Amino acid sequence: MKGRGMPTLCEPAVEVPEHVITQEETLALAERQHTDHPQLKLALRLIRNTGVSKRHIIQPIEQTLRHPGFEDRNRTYEEQAKRRVPDVVRRALDNARLAADEIDAIIYVSCTGFMMPSLTAWLINHMGFRSDTRQLPIAQLGCAAGGAAINRAHDFCAAHPRSNVLIVSCEFCSLCYQPTDLDIGSLLSDGLFGDAVAAAVVRGEGGSGLGLERNASYLIPHTEDWISYAVKSTGFHFRLDKRVPTTMEPLAPVLRELASAHGWDASRLGFYIIHAGGPRILDDLCRFLQVEPDAFRHSRATLTQYGNIASAVVLDALRRLFREGGAPDGAPGILAGFGPGITAEMAVGRWVGAPAPRVAALSGAGRRAPGLVGG
Repeated sequence: MKGRGMPTLCEPAVEVPEHVITQEETLALAERQHTDHPQLKLALRLIRNTGVSKRHIIQPIEQTLRHPGFEDRNRTYEEQAKRRVPDVVRRALDNARLAADEIDAIIYVSCTGFMMPSLTAWLINHMGFRSDTRQLPIAQLGCAAGGAAINRAHDFCAAHPRSNVLIVSCEFCSLCYQPTDLDIGSLLSDGLFGDAVAAAVVRGEGGSGLGLERNASYLIPHTEDWISYAVKSTGFHFRLDKRVPTTMEPLAPVLRELASAHGWDASRLGFYIIHAGGPRILDDLCRFLQVEPDAFRHSRATLTQYGNIASAVVLDALRRLFREGGAPDGAPGILAGFGPGITAEMAVGRWVGAPAPRVAALSGAGRRAPGLVGG
């Protein structure tokens, strides 16, 4: 069968927190808090145009809007990560038909909090992973880190045949809210980003899902200040340049080149898993790749229902493809994440339809942590 011998990205597990804020509530908050802002009307229009219906956050909105200081926020990040990640990991392992001790490497991606040692060490100590499991935390690729994690897992499996890699994305964007940041980019971000935890396994052998065949990275020269953090005593201050929505024009040819190097036409693929940074990103890429808007329906659904959940977007969009029944066996597809740099992390591969045999039931695999909403 096509794709049988290649590393395969299995069905992701995704959870979003229980606290919800709708777009209507976001707009009302913005109007109350920034009544005298000279560009309030522009900010409200931009938030409406995101297409985000609702977002999920780890704390009630009243608590989210308070800033107790960077130390307290980072403590909250660690507590919430340890509370919410394990159940998602268990379900990702179950989706891949693997046990924790069959994982050879863990790639952990997050740009919304900091831990040292990484959460990878805590997972190994508390969830039954082997002590010789490799650890690869990725903290500074922002939204592109989801694609980067998939690509590094592919590379690892290519270098170590029959190995299995767990990918974990933990993004609590609400912990980066800064009440004193009043520029248009910050106000837009306050209405765009949401919180989520996602995990998936790349199996070096067997499995069903996206069979990974080729990957690539690309950085648009001299754009490193377009998406960035200013790190201050109050924490991470997100900076978003107004030129970011224009980035699909230079990146679309890069996606075309990747597909072409693999003998494929990027306009005629069976499925597309694209980072949903915002509606214009998706609209422009549709136009430049000459594909129908429906081709990006999974990414649009993530944006509408969860907002921009940073590195977790591509995993959630892929999960939605699985829930739809997947693609035809052997269908070609592309996955791409975009983030600071401006960086694109891209992969192409074929859909692998036949599932691997299930191992013995994992301990606690069917349980969910309290306070989580299934994705």
